[in-house]
This record gives sequence, C-alpha cells and structure tokens, in this order.
Amino acid sequence: MKIALLGYGKMGQVIERIALERGHEIVLKKDEHNTYEGLSNADVAIDFSIPTAAVSNISNCFHNNVPVISGTTGWLEHYDEMTALCAEKNGAFISSSNFSLGVNIFFELNEYLAKMMSKLDSYRVEMEEIHHTQKLDAPSGTAISLAKGVIENSNYNDWTLESPEKNQIHIEAKRIGTVPGTHTVTYNSAVDSIEIKHTAHNREGFALGAVIAAEWIIGKQGVFTMKDVLDLK
Repeated sequence: MKIALLGYGKMGQVIERIALERGHEIVLKKDEHNTYEGLSNADVAIDFSIPTAAVSNISNCFHNNVPVISGTTGWLEHYDEMTALCAEKNGAFISSSNFSLGVNIFFELNEYLAKMMSKLDSYRVEMEEIHHTQKLDAPSGTAISLAKGVIENSNYNDWTLESPEKNQIHIEAKRIGTVPGTHTVTYNSAVDSIEIKHTAHNREGFALGAVIAAEWIIGKQGVFTMKDVLDLK
C-alpha cells in the first residue's frame, strides 16, 4: 500500500516507521516546506498535521481520489463541509480525535457508563485531560469526544472549561511536560466516586490505529468511524 503522510512532525514520523514495518511504502511526506506532488500516486493518505492545514490536506485528497484518514483536531467547524466534499467526489474518509485502539474501546465504555449513570441524580460527571505542552488545542479532541459520548447518553447538554452550570460537563485541560495523553472520566457523589481512565504510554498506539484504519478503508466509499474499523457497532 502506498501512503501519503500529510504532516511530518513527531506523529508523522512514528506513523512512517510503523507503516514501513507493516510492509507499506511512503510516497509523500508533506509539511509546510513542500507541495502535494506525489499525492495522486497514493492509495491512501494519513493526515496528522495542524488545525490550519487540515482542510486543505483533506480537500486535496478528495480532489485526487485518495481516501484520507485524519487524526488532526481543532478544525471540526469544517467537518460537514469535508463530508459533503467526500460525498461529491465519491471519496472515503475517517476523521477521529484519537485512533488508538484502546481509546476507542474507552469511548465505548464511556458511553455505556453514561447510560447507567444517567438514572442516578446523585452523581455529577467531570473530566480531566493531560497532554504535552506542545499540544495546540484545549481541551483535546479526545476529551470533546468523551463529553459528546456522555451528552448523547444522559441529560447533560454541553461541556465547558469554566465553572459548569447544572447540565454542563466540566473539562479540566492540563499541559504538562511530554505527556502523550491521559483522560479521566469521574462520577462524584457525596458518598463515593466512580472513575474510568485511559493513559497513553507513548505515541505508538495512535500511529498503529491510524495505519490499521488506512489499511481498512482501501476499496471503500463513504464516511466512516473507528467503530466501523473495529466492528464495534
């Protein structure tokens, strides 16, 4: 499989190594210093760039008939625009706040727990995410996905970084050292607390999941999620 890497920072380099280990070929390593030359030769593109580059990267993939896996966060105000372009071009697209296989299992646990806890008024949910100091967006896309998972399965209707109102989920975003990513969901009551937590030990899990998603999407058309890739539906 021929892969175009859109974004060649630390994550892009880990993805490159894992892709090569799995027998794939890298045909483009796109950063701010080069063009999209070579993109049309790719079987699939993996985008781990920056928020301001994501829309251009994804658009160019669809215009070149290249399926795209996007792990960039902070650009989702344009998500509907990109899915519409995907449909127009008969493309294939997966965008995820986190491609880690473990995190996607964690998403499912979070939704299941939220359904159970929604019946118990004595508990209040809150979230914490910790990432390295170079992460540009806060809260993390993963934390937002977790919050949405609770909102869709409970009486909460929004999330906030500030002091929460009754139906808001408070997210505390911390930027510390080189932490790859830690996410905690806690339900507190006067008598006890229930907590689920995912801790990434390195970037390997994010990269491996993205490559697995890229392998899966070949030959498909449409907009998919990691639930499709992992057959979690």
